[in-house]
Amino acid sequence: MAIILNIETATTNCSVSLSKEGETFALQEDNSKQYSHAERLHVYIETLLKQNNLQPTDLDAIAVSKGPGSYTGLRIGVSAAKGLCFALDKPLISVSTLEALARQVKAEEGVIVPMLDARRMEVYSAVFDANYNIVREIEAQILDEQSFASYLEKGKVYFVGNGVEKTKTLITHENAVFIEDKLPSANEMSVIAFNKYQKKDLEDVAYFEPYYLKDFVALKPKPKV
Repeated sequence: MAIILNIETATTNCSVSLSKEGETFALQEDNSKQYSHAERLHVYIETLLKQNNLQPTDLDAIAVSKGPGSYTGLRIGVSAAKGLCFALDKPLISVSTLEALARQVKAEEGVIVPMLDARRMEVYSAVFDANYNIVREIEAQILDEQSFASYLEKGKVYFVGNGVEKTKTLITHENAVFIEDKLPSANEMSVIAFNKYQKKDLEDVAYFEPYYLKDFVALKPKPKV
């Protein structure tokens, strides 16, 4: 019986879940429009363990959303996960943020495009089939009217994530289905993490880094008046 703690901090949703054999049995998240990970993440972890009468040592593994996503958010989540793994001597599992997001969509056919806002008209996106198999790898892409045209001509395309708002202003194809107000959640991490745990698809705790996709660029401070 594998009990896994799942941590998702790639966007503004600070999300933590506990799962058993790939099924989520406890979840706490805020779905906020503001980042609160530094204040809430460790509180959520402690609360879930206490509410379910578990000790940290009862965990079999720690799973973390690896990106792409917010640089700061990912750093906080990965740092927390690695700290727990070191302290408890537990394995670390990384989960694709976009795959977990895609699993919020239940489709019988067509493709699923999870997308995260990367500012301006850019998004981080990937393409999955209805069984969540990867069709097109993760990319940082600039949207235009022809984005995803080849998939739209073949059938339904389900767009999900916080990149949807800008996408629907450009794409008007009848096969486009826009699923709004969705952020990556630790809930959908459970099945992915368990599958990787069974396969012993684990990370090196010492050297694992989040998948940023783009280099972090610090903004220059405004000149003082």
